[in-house]
Amino acid sequence: MQVTLIATSAPLHFMKESNENVKVLFICVHNSARSQIAEEYLKRLGEGKFEAESAGFEPEQINSLVLEVMKEDGFDLTKKKTQDAWDLFRAGKFFHFVITVCDREHEKRCPIYPKPFAKLYWPFPEPENFTGTHEEKLEQMRNLRDTIKKRVAQIRRRNKWLFTRIKIIQPWNTF
Repeated sequence: MQVTLIATSAPLHFMKESNENVKVLFICVHNSARSQIAEEYLKRLGEGKFEAESAGFEPEQINSLVLEVMKEDGFDLTKKKTQDAWDLFRAGKFFHFVITVCDREHEKRCPIYPKPFAKLYWPFPEPENFTGTHEEKLEQMRNLRDTIKKRVAQIRRRNKWLFTRIKIIQPWNTF
């Protein structure tokens, strides 16, 4: 799978080598499935070099299928809350990378977070569109979970040099 770099918001002179953790925000419309899964795997697989969060612009409760499949892999998300991306922005949260995980059908609705260093787009299927029995939907969610896990592991490995050396020297104007 390829990672699509949508845009960068800072010229290279804003970067220097650093041991600072790379701040990554995974974002989708509801923050109920894909972004939650990606956040948890980056926290686990990121070797302490990443600070991962997830958010949405229309946050809902975490999808019950996500709770089930993540529990199978050792994550307890039952007490985890979804976040509103605008609340993070209003709180002054800055992220080096914002990775949107909406599917291609909902790409236009997929939110954009202002002012990251780089925006990446990873299209994953919309869990709300999963059909079939509970077991069939659960299997589709397992496949999605495993695909996201592999993508997070790939980006961590392939971009380890870049991701572990980014530092924004000064924030740019937000007005």
